[in-house]
Amino acid sequence: MTTQIDPSTLRRFVAHTESTISPKGVAALYGRAEMLARMPQKLQRWIVSRAGGEEYMGFVVDPYCLFLAYEITDEKAAQRLLPPDYRLVPTSMFADGTPRLCAILGMFNVHASVFWGARVELYVIAENTRTGMLTWVICDYESNTINYDPGQGFSPATTSRAVVTTSHRGEVVIDVHSKDRPNRVAVTASVPAGTMRGLDPRLWIEGNLSVDYGGRLMDPGSEPFGLVFDPDEMTQALDIPLDASDVTDNTFGEGFRAASPFEVACFPFAQHFLTTSYPRATPIHDREALERAVRENAT
Repeated sequence: MTTQIDPSTLRRFVAHTESTISPKGVAALYGRAEMLARMPQKLQRWIVSRAGGEEYMGFVVDPYCLFLAYEITDEKAAQRLLPPDYRLVPTSMFADGTPRLCAILGMFNVHASVFWGARVELYVIAENTRTGMLTWVICDYESNTINYDPGQGFSPATTSRAVVTTSHRGEVVIDVHSKDRPNRVAVTASVPAGTMRGLDPRLWIEGNLSVDYGGRLMDPGSEPFGLVFDPDEMTQALDIPLDASDVTDNTFGEGFRAASPFEVACFPFAQHFLTTSYPRATPIHDREALERAVRENAT
């Protein structure tokens, strides 16, 4: 049986996570990453997998990140994006929602030990049939900063426009365009219209302990990786009514999903994670082990 992480431990974990992130360090890494991007991917993987330093790096998602959940309408097309040993399973972002086969678009500003900027990520939610864990499978993304994924290695910024911000009217304003692909999304969502609502724990807690890559990002040798975070951070978020969310454009995953989202979620607070700098399997598979890892890293 687990107990809630006490406030002082959480504050130490938050401070430790933030302390691992340095603007100077990210700036220095940017040039090295662009150099690595010109190397063969096999050499990139060798270098990254043997990099020294701390076991974990800090990864902070800034307040007002937005998630759109879409029902999958073409199961075969979505399944083709998944690595072997995954199957589509119904889910909902909110605990009392109606589960559906689901693709989720996440849009956020992030500062981390290795990059700093805006990202849009397309996930297909699936179950790993080897581990039984629900998994966020990242199938596509766009970002205005450096990137690394097993399928493509290092890459520079991919966007021609990357707006993820808020207005004084309480709106989340997103307008992101890829410079090389047809990916684009434009969304405005009203934060005051939202109501805090309980999240589905399997999706948000278990799912963040098993993250993998699919689609163009897939690599046969990659393993699902996990994040370290206070699980109470994933217990609730703002449920933004559909009529208070204006999705004027979204081409991410349009070939296999419904035209409109069935749920919109917004986190009005920063989320603090630790993760490995190179994707690798984690021994953390449940809430108890996750809370233990938080306490161990509350330094």
